[in-house]
Amino acid sequence: MVDLLERTAELVAVASVSRDERRLADMVEAELRGIDGLRVDRIDDNVVARTDLGLPTRLVMAGHLDTVPANSNAEPRIDGDTLWGVGSADMKGGLAVMLTLAHEVVRPAMDVTWVFYSGEEIASVYNGLGHLFRDRPDLVAGDVALLGEPTDAVIEAGCQGSLRVAITLTGRRAHTARPWMGRNAIHRAGDLLTALAGYESRRPVLDGCEFRESVEAVAIDGGVAGNVVPDRVTITVNVRFAPDRTADEAEAELRALCSRVLEPDDEWKLLDVAPAAPPALTHPVLAALRDQGNLQVRAKLGWTDVARFAEAGIPAANFGPGDPTLAHAPDERVERTSIETSYRVLYELLTAGVAR
Repeated sequence: MVDLLERTAELVAVASVSRDERRLADMVEAELRGIDGLRVDRIDDNVVARTDLGLPTRLVMAGHLDTVPANSNAEPRIDGDTLWGVGSADMKGGLAVMLTLAHEVVRPAMDVTWVFYSGEEIASVYNGLGHLFRDRPDLVAGDVALLGEPTDAVIEAGCQGSLRVAITLTGRRAHTARPWMGRNAIHRAGDLLTALAGYESRRPVLDGCEFRESVEAVAIDGGVAGNVVPDRVTITVNVRFAPDRTADEAEAELRALCSRVLEPDDEWKLLDVAPAAPPALTHPVLAALRDQGNLQVRAKLGWTDVARFAEAGIPAANFGPGDPTLAHAPDERVERTSIETSYRVLYELLTAGVAR
């Protein structure tokens, strides 16, 4: 059997910071083209390989090629059963599992589409999976999907949605020697921050998974000069909302939370929005993954590309090796047991199918 920790180290050694994934995409493409029975397509730095066995169910297995920039951890280092290095957890351990399964399970119990895509770690406009859904939806079509994001070999079901709003509070400029002639917009921000800090988190439970919503001020910008009472201050707020609500409903709740502070001349600008995805654990393939592997299940509190599959009507979940709390950290690492457990569970799913 392939040493999956060593295989992951080989992938970590190929730098693939966002927007510079070509070398790794070339490597993955060449490897997949060498496997009999796979049809391989390359769209920019996105590589898709598919079986075509005519089976009634198609599973899409997806993982991103890119990493965040290295932080003195560009070179892989194995210490016992631990691999250290940028991307080891997020998500080259998952890529190693996917590539190994593509080699070893040549007659799966369901048709499989392997998707290796670029640009996940940066702005959505660069997301390769999004580009495939926009330009070649036929390549990523399927009945159910698994995203190999790091979950430490448990199922993280669905994902929360996210939106960012810029709230600008207005005032009136004046000289700081005569502040009573103006109105300090930055001072007004105190009331808004107090309202945000008083938010009580919703914690809905869906399919047995507890989601936990949040409202957080993430940036503040204001001020004119050292002797000027400021007439504007902008506070950027991030909302994470559970999949039992739409983005419009989450934004409406934020407006209500801020309503006692806002005035007619204030400004409200929706900067970006990403929808949530439901757990979908009732789908037979996801239920089989859970039951055959006797896996723990929890809600995905962050946003992932599972939401793109959900938007396309494809039930999906997150499952892969690596501790998600170590993603992007200078001490990012992955354990052998996490990679091997993920491989074993997915191998059983692909070879046994839904019914034992």
